[in-house]
Amino acid sequence: MAVKMRLTRLGDKKSPFYRIVITDSKKARDGEYIDKVGHYNPTTVPAEVVIDEEKAKKWIANGVQPTDTVKNLLVNAGILPKPTKLSPAKTKVRKKK
Repeated sequence: MAVKMRLTRLGDKKSPFYRIVITDSKKARDGEYIDKVGHYNPTTVPAEVVIDEEKAKKWIANGVQPTDTVKNLLVNAGILPKPTKLSPAKTKVRKKK
């Protein structure tokens, strides 16, 4: 079972509100989850992010893989260290003939 830390969407149309949850990667986005770690509200200025640091660290220590968005939220909250290297280059160098 591949377990992920990801966002699940709540709220009305055009006013999203997200929970940060631990779930099986094969489950639906808004389906059943194992544990709630926090929540994220992007509609407020500044965006509201509340994360239970102890739960997040415990799950990451147990091998849970956060999605890219959740990883950015954890880095901004100071729970995960900022990566020294940014994402790899996405362009490929063409060989000359």
